[in-house]
Amino acid sequence: MTSTTTVRGVELRPLVVPASLDAPDAGQFNEMTAVRNRIYREITGHDDFTTTPAELLPFFDDDAYVRKFAWVVLLDGRMVGRVVVELPLEDGSRTLFWQVELLQEASGQGIGSQAYALVEQSAREHGRTILQSWAQHAEAPGERMVPPTGSGSIPAADRAARFFRRHGYTLGQIERVSALDLTAPPDRIEALRDEARQAADGYEVLGWFAPTPPELAEGYAWAKSRMSTDTPMGELVFDEERWDVERLARNDERITSGGRTVRVAAARHVATGKLVAFNELVIGPDRTGATHQEDTLVLKEHRGHRLGMLVKCENLLAWRQHAPQSQRVITFNAEENRPMLGINETIGFVPIAYEGAWKKVLPQ
Repeated sequence: MTSTTTVRGVELRPLVVPASLDAPDAGQFNEMTAVRNRIYREITGHDDFTTTPAELLPFFDDDAYVRKFAWVVLLDGRMVGRVVVELPLEDGSRTLFWQVELLQEASGQGIGSQAYALVEQSAREHGRTILQSWAQHAEAPGERMVPPTGSGSIPAADRAARFFRRHGYTLGQIERVSALDLTAPPDRIEALRDEARQAADGYEVLGWFAPTPPELAEGYAWAKSRMSTDTPMGELVFDEERWDVERLARNDERITSGGRTVRVAAARHVATGKLVAFNELVIGPDRTGATHQEDTLVLKEHRGHRLGMLVKCENLLAWRQHAPQSQRVITFNAEENRPMLGINETIGFVPIAYEGAWKKVLPQ
């Protein structure tokens, strides 16, 4: 582990996760959310990743699937950042996911390295050897870094890239962040939906808002489990996730209890009755904010029938009725995932940023 100098005036304090936002000790969590939003605004230049304490709080509860640790970063008593560590609880998991996020005013002083020490400390304490994280990388001239996938590149001189390399990380994958203008006429998406319907003979499309209808829960949970096995991962390591009806219900409750709305469009194979493709759209309580396209998957054995295009277009067209004031949709895709990127580009998504996925393997 890289040696870390203690920065004067810095305190790393465990985040207090209140039982509710009405609890007497909720102040720190509210402040953390505000600082998080400022950091994301500084990184991206927009407010599309802004969230509320009510949306965020359910994701800090431990459950049977993920354990989360968090600290706030104080500089001379003022909150300037946060550290978040997530431990998947799949049997035999060796992975740990983390974030160290600081306001620009606190960057470049060694505070990030001091905060990062908590990440490797957590990994040692919990027997995790594969550490992984993501960061958006600003464009800059000069040398480029290309991941082993051969798809995409980021500037080597970017501050986040230099931080990861200094701490022994390698670039494992690049993700493209794309946006779709929801104010554009729907004619193109309608035409693409109609073409996809013609190609998807033997399949039907279903749509619902979370919580998932009981009669669809088992099939949808199975399809969700395939996200950890059927999507491009580059050099990253993900545990094969076990999803059942209980886990799906927990996930639905986490998302919706904070005021978010989720709509799912899914394709069902008529002959077998199985859900074989799905797309998720999510928006927060502010219906004028950005929509986020979350998981999209077509099971490997059902690819080649334009089901990805079908479920995306069906969901986008239905979404206009639910959130007509939302201006755009944001989505993330692995840069080597050419089939899904091709669908997005055809629909009208355009790249707005790139993220690097970074990995470090600790000696056992």
